[in-house]
Amino acid sequence: MHANLLQLSKKIRVGAVSYLNTKPLLYGLKHHAISESIELIQDYPANLAKGLIDNTIDIGLVPVAIIPSLPEAHIISDYCIGAIGPVASVCIFSKVPMEEIKTVYLDYQSRTSIKLAQILLKNYWKREVLLLEAPDNFIDLIDGTTAAVIIGDRALEKYESYPYKYDLAEAWVSYTGKPFVFATWVSNKTLDHDFIQSFNEANAYGLSDLEKVIKQIPLSKHVYDLNKYFTKNISYFFTIEKKDGMELFLKSLIDY
Repeated sequence: MHANLLQLSKKIRVGAVSYLNTKPLLYGLKHHAISESIELIQDYPANLAKGLIDNTIDIGLVPVAIIPSLPEAHIISDYCIGAIGPVASVCIFSKVPMEEIKTVYLDYQSRTSIKLAQILLKNYWKREVLLLEAPDNFIDLIDGTTAAVIIGDRALEKYESYPYKYDLAEAWVSYTGKPFVFATWVSNKTLDHDFIQSFNEANAYGLSDLEKVIKQIPLSKHVYDLNKYFTKNISYFFTIEKKDGMELFLKSLIDY
């Protein structure tokens, strides 16, 4: 009881990525009454994971691959960043077909996407390729037999730019028959039940009015059909099936 009262006496620090896929969830957090009790922090997925470990945030929408490395981890929400088919924003882009790819740069922004690419390249596409940590200009290096994993808004911007793109969520579903979860709301401490209920209500609020969410996104970001992205590509509800898919992925990480 004392811990819960302590948590409610100050603002809960909530970290989220600033990608397009989080816009509906962030809209809810900003426009629901819960906004009065949270401090919202936006950063790269890897930085948010570090924030949970270092206790500089209390809740993070973080890549699921970091969950095993957290000293204490609680999935607190009914909402996530998931996919039950093509996700569009996490792909291998290439100028040659998969069987000709020899080198793949790995986008540094998300450990989950990197690990997913490794698992699929080895077990689904059966390819032995050179995997390289991506420098800042890695997208410019996609040429010949060199491909790259690009994630987030940059992937949507490049969606029609290359003759070959391999959607990692679509490949995972084909490989396992299960949905994929890229990120979940994770806390590094026990939180009050009423707060969690309000947090879920805020997430749902943003998803209930996608038209308003889309109107608030600058036109320069409309490089992809956002209504399709929010309703078809991203699957936000953290179902039992998604939990099963996530647990299978986490077990698969043992070998990577």
